[in-house]
Amino acid sequence: MTGFNPLGFPHPRPVSPPMKATQFFVSTLKEAPADAEVMSHKLMMRAGMIKRLGAGIYSYMPMGLRVIRKVEQIIREEMNRAGAVELLMPVVQPAELWQETGRFEKMGPELLRVKDRHERDFIIQPTSEEVITDIARQELRSYRSLPKNFYHIQTKFRDERRPRFGVMRGREFTMKDAYSFDRDVESAGRSYEQMYAAYVRIFERLGLTFRAVAADTGAIGGDRSHEFQVIAETGEDAIVYCPDSDYAANIELAEALAPKAPRATASQPLHKTPTPGKATCEDVAALLGVPLQRTVKSLVLATDERNAAGDVVRTTVWLLLVRGDHQLNEVKVGKLHGLNHGFRFATSAEIESHFGCKPGYLGPIGTLEPVKVIADRTVAAMSDFICGANAADFHYTGVNWGRDLPEPDVVADIRNVVEGEPSPDGKGMLAIQRGIEVGHVFFLGTKYSLAMNATYLDENGKPQLMQMGCYGIGVTRILGAAIEQGHDERGIVWPDAMAPFTVVICPIGYDRSADVKAAADRLHAELDALGIDVMLDDRGERPGAMFADWELVGIPHRVVISDRGLKEGRVEYQGRRDTQAAPLAVSDVIAHLKGVLKR
Repeated sequence: MTGFNPLGFPHPRPVSPPMKATQFFVSTLKEAPADAEVMSHKLMMRAGMIKRLGAGIYSYMPMGLRVIRKVEQIIREEMNRAGAVELLMPVVQPAELWQETGRFEKMGPELLRVKDRHERDFIIQPTSEEVITDIARQELRSYRSLPKNFYHIQTKFRDERRPRFGVMRGREFTMKDAYSFDRDVESAGRSYEQMYAAYVRIFERLGLTFRAVAADTGAIGGDRSHEFQVIAETGEDAIVYCPDSDYAANIELAEALAPKAPRATASQPLHKTPTPGKATCEDVAALLGVPLQRTVKSLVLATDERNAAGDVVRTTVWLLLVRGDHQLNEVKVGKLHGLNHGFRFATSAEIESHFGCKPGYLGPIGTLEPVKVIADRTVAAMSDFICGANAADFHYTGVNWGRDLPEPDVVADIRNVVEGEPSPDGKGMLAIQRGIEVGHVFFLGTKYSLAMNATYLDENGKPQLMQMGCYGIGVTRILGAAIEQGHDERGIVWPDAMAPFTVVICPIGYDRSADVKAAADRLHAELDALGIDVMLDDRGERPGAMFADWELVGIPHRVVISDRGLKEGRVEYQGRRDTQAAPLAVSDVIAHLKGVLKR
């Protein structure tokens, strides 16, 4: 719920009495705990926004909760504006629903499984596709009920193997989930576009610098997907984009184009060259005095075929070849025929039996047993390259396709792109920056409706599968992402829309000067009446300590009131990003704040 806001500020104001510091809970630290790793974790702990309860589990203290509520309010407003309907699904869900889709077994240890007193299986929800699909198949029985989009903002739990970085990768967190249900693919596409547009508005209103990038659908599944990434150097994700076009994609999805130039003809003889102790492409290139781009590295995977009892009946070994300076992209590999139902890295015994050699010297020439060879597009276009000779301390030089070894079984894009490569849209060169994923939209199609028989009756009375979309926002993660993007040596730099308070009044000598107290109280009441989310620091702290606290917390706008200033008819205003304070006439304070808050 929002309060009346006559100024029409683009951020919500919680309904609450005018806030003073002594009424609130301000708890700051000079130093961050030793286990705090990234800047957002350190600053949230120091600013008293979160308190650690266990690994990846935090209490959200009053200051942090105010930020969360502001984020939630903007999300609610834009979801409602886009036609979505809010509900609330339970944190604890019966395993039967997850067994219908197979995810109870497939999801792995991240899914927290529990039993009740009757030994019935339940899960602590990491997401809610199964529950919402169950609701839809019971309630949305006719084409007249569609389209429909439900959303909730709810606690999630994922048993992360290594929870870290505070709210960035916790085990318990808050997410907004939304799920759309449509009659057909065309209308589902329109729902997807509506959610995409709503997400753009949400992150713009939050004041974040972000990119929407094409992404892999991952464990959720589906056919179409975009991530919303907050730009930050500390981000875990690599975002690939073209500065000269609208192209943007997660590095997992970004296509590496095949070289335009045809493969050069062989100009060197094949030679088994000694490379004692040089097992990496970097070391081999340095020893031979050649560019790293002349080398090819080998990666060995295996796939297992199982019978109905789950026993392995056949194993296929795959040799993947990537240029020495490139990195394998496992997501791309997982989409190739034969590898799209799961793969693993080959064991030492499997490598020894197929290549007769330990890793570091493996290659496609003269294997002991047949292997499936997959060459990256770049490798397939190479000539006179260097690869392992399947003998310890030896590599082949002058290797050429067709002459020295058969053409690869498969040529495919299996690597990460690198900066400076041509953009897949043909409009320039690629650049790469780091980002933090805070939102994800998926077109699911019938992945869940088919598994759970979620159908509706069409105009002819015939049952049809619902087309689904899934749309998530990491509410609590947004806090960490915003701080990673906005901070300095003094503390957090919040966008106005997210800050726990928009304006802080810092009276010097509030407890000693009647004039200062009166002026501060009057300004506090006037700003509150205008719908501005304002904090009055009435603790009587020394100016330095008072300023340091609010700079650490990240309040965007500060007004300082002092006896000396009042005698001269002025106060001091300083924006959080300003390097110094500016004097303002007392009579101009309100107008000035109105101006800066409307920007």
